[in-house]
Parts: sequence; C-alpha cells; structure tokens
Amino acid sequence: MAWIYVILAGIIEIFWVIGLKHAEAPLEWAGVALLITISFVLLFRAYKDLPVGTVYAVFTGIGAGGIVLTEILIFGEPFSIVKVLLIGLIFFGVIGLKRVTEEKEAKEAA
Repeated sequence: MAWIYVILAGIIEIFWVIGLKHAEAPLEWAGVALLITISFVLLFRAYKDLPVGTVYAVFTGIGAGGIVLTEILIFGEPFSIVKVLLIGLIFFGVIGLKRVTEEKEAKEAA
C-alpha cells in the first residue's frame, strides 16, 4: 500500500507544480495548496513503511518526468528525443528502486 501512496503523491505533484505556473486567481491558488497538502499527506504515509530516501527519489522522479512529459504533450514545449530518453532513465530508476526496496510489512511477515 505504501507504494500506491508514493505513486499517487507523485501524480498529484505533477498537477500542483503545473498549478504553480498557471494559477492566478485566489481559488486556483487554494486548489494548488490543497493538492500540495494531499500530496504530502500521502508521502508521509509512505514514509512509515519505506525508506525516506527511496520514497523521496521515486516521488521526485515521477513528478519530474511527468511534468516534462505534460509540458511537451499539453503545453507545446519543444520535443527532444534526448529529453524523452532521459525521462526514460528516470522511470527505469524509479522502477529499479521499487524492485529492490521491500515494505516493512513484507519483512515482518517473512
């Protein structure tokens, strides 16, 4: 369950970072603040069962990769094969960290 929290927090991070760039009205800023809060609550829940460094690396990897892809696909940022390859490396690193990191619950059950 902790990995689900990390993934959700990373996906929500994509939205609040984009919101930071585009928000203008007070209600939009309130929405950004709400997304930041939800993202960090999920992140803190994940910290209970996974190493902090791994959680943070995966969280920022999902956010960074997702933001760059969103900027390219939705906001017309110039496409670069190098950017896409580097994002692929980030995602492979995230998958690798997930595979080598056990949740505390799995260790305790063994």
